[in-house]
Amino acid sequence: MPMHVLLVEDSPGDVRLTQEAFREANRSIRLHVATDGVEAMAFLRHEGGHVDAPRPDIILLDLNLPRMDGREVLAKIKADEDLKTIPIVILTTSDSETDIVRSYQLHANCYLNKPVQFEEFESLVKSINDFWLTKVKLPRQESSG
Repeated sequence: MPMHVLLVEDSPGDVRLTQEAFREANRSIRLHVATDGVEAMAFLRHEGGHVDAPRPDIILLDLNLPRMDGREVLAKIKADEDLKTIPIVILTTSDSETDIVRSYQLHANCYLNKPVQFEEFESLVKSINDFWLTKVKLPRQESSG
């Protein structure tokens, strides 16, 4: 059974790197991309062109996004009874202590810094795959959307 990962990322370069790294790490992963917070919420709530969107097993969320930033997306997901059990991994370039603390206050499951070198980024994605998509027991539930 494929694992569905929602990547919420506005940088086309980072999206491409993530796609390549997951392709190397685990071919059974289906990576879905939302390029801003509004699109991410539409995907999760099956709105607009996302009526048939699968419920993601995990969300990789950048903080600095257009239209609705990652902090607001995180707060909305964790306040939603149908969505709050989806693990959220913050994957961002920010190493601000304020962003780290705020993310955990909003119930992020972990906070990771995006490396700039491809090899380090690929290694980080493999670690995400090895831990979150291989070892961790994730809730498999259908959304009521």
